[in-house]
Amino acid sequence: MSDAHNTRNYFAHGGSELVIGGRLTFLPGASVEGADGLFDLPAGGGVAQLPALPDSEASTVTALRQDYNNLLAALRTAGLMASAPADGGGDG
Repeated sequence: MSDAHNTRNYFAHGGSELVIGGRLTFLPGASVEGADGLFDLPAGGGVAQLPALPDSEASTVTALRQDYNNLLAALRTAGLMASAPADGGGDG
């Protein structure tokens, strides 16, 4: 049997970096200093929810394109997608 040990969690760079290669478990009551906001949930205490959009009844490609662009706009407005580039983002 070898005396060598393999570890997946270790300090590197003279102790200035902790490398976690295994599981990191936080027990109830644990706190992390300097991580303000890191574990916060979105406003409303849960998953962000988009406003209801009607089901598409598009019968042409042009109408389907408009429905798709409405969906993209709703995602952007809800903050779930970055704003479209100034050139229109290739939607056209």
